[in-house]
Amino acid sequence: MPDSDYLSRAEAVLTAVERVVDGAEADIELERSGNVLTLEFENRTKIIVNLQPPMREIWIAAKAGGFHYRFIDGEWRDTRTGTEFFSALTAYASEQAGEPVTFKP
Repeated sequence: MPDSDYLSRAEAVLTAVERVVDGAEADIELERSGNVLTLEFENRTKIIVNLQPPMREIWIAAKAGGFHYRFIDGEWRDTRTGTEFFSALTAYASEQAGEPVTFKP
């Protein structure tokens, strides 16, 4: 995938995450620094979503661990398990928030 396609698709993911956090009922603080989003929950735990342009991946760091996502067949998929990015982020955020938080593209 060309760099411009990667950046366009990856930026759309960050924008979608920001949109959900802005409208979420859960108490989530969002900070963006360049290509890094930090979601901080009421219990002071964090999830970090960041772009990795050299690898053409998006990474998530959460209490559940560290995960790498690559664009495959039209979706961002975990490079180990094949789990879709937004589904995984929904699970991690809901666990850390202690209430449902739903992410979607």
